[in-house]
Amino acid sequence: MARFLLRRLTASLLLLVLVATGIFFLLHAAPGDPTELFEGQRINREQREHLRHLYGLDRPLSEQYLRWLATLARGELGLSLSQQRPVTTILAEALPATLLLATGAILVEFGAALLLGIAAARRRGGIADQMIRAGSLIFYSQPPFWIALMLVLLFASVWPVLPASHMRSVDAAAMSPAGRTWDLLKHLLLPSLSLGLYNAGATLRFVRGSLLEVMGMDYIRAARARGLSERRVVWVHGLRNALTPLIQLFSLTFPALLNGALLTEIVFAWPGIGRVTYQAVLSRDYPLILGLTLFSAFVVVLGNLAADLAQAAADPRVRHA
Repeated sequence: MARFLLRRLTASLLLLVLVATGIFFLLHAAPGDPTELFEGQRINREQREHLRHLYGLDRPLSEQYLRWLATLARGELGLSLSQQRPVTTILAEALPATLLLATGAILVEFGAALLLGIAAARRRGGIADQMIRAGSLIFYSQPPFWIALMLVLLFASVWPVLPASHMRSVDAAAMSPAGRTWDLLKHLLLPSLSLGLYNAGATLRFVRGSLLEVMGMDYIRAARARGLSERRVVWVHGLRNALTPLIQLFSLTFPALLNGALLTEIVFAWPGIGRVTYQAVLSRDYPLILGLTLFSAFVVVLGNLAADLAQAAADPRVRHA
């Protein structure tokens, strides 16, 4: 197991270095630079060159890359050009909001997938099964931002019961602790639904297929032959084994939700990493874009590593693959 972990860690570190290098050179290969943001402030050519020198943009690309690697080696991500603050500080401020959104979305995704997937598997071929599969396909075929807009239209405009944007109300600071918590949950509901329902479609079909496969096993038939109720057969004997592959799926889903929240955060003005990334791209903030991209790559690699370890723990054959 230790050798397997060492191989996976080495491969993960190499992948992070390759991703960071590729993003750095692709970003600098794009036309323009951050000094274009000052064009509306009527700066002259000399002032623009001074800004380029101040940001280190006039140095050779290889030197800029080595300086950035040296910054990473010190455990830093550089200074944001648009906000004039450390990238690590900006990331630390935005991360809790994205983690909260991803947690809410994953509860929606797996909650709906488990309940509807089990219901579809128990009624295989029936009307309920067909309706659930059709609904899952419809949700999975819609882009998350469209689902978000429809939820806003329905629950914030046609039937105004939930807030349409932001993380808290304007008067949240004057509320009691219970009131602030309730206000946060109301703001969280629509973003979590829009992000979770989109991913629930595929997860639902995975749960249904896995449970149907398990329900055909010999030990399930033996449990039924012993006179156990169908409910006990499904929930105790069938579901326990059908959920084993979901461990790996969960390890991959959470990083995907963190990185896939960009459009959802933009639609709902949610102050998370996705919205910060969108603003950084608009301002061509090189250090901030690189730091956010590297963090996203780290989360994905960490999720894949966790999935590999979970699979290796469940199946010893994987360790020698």
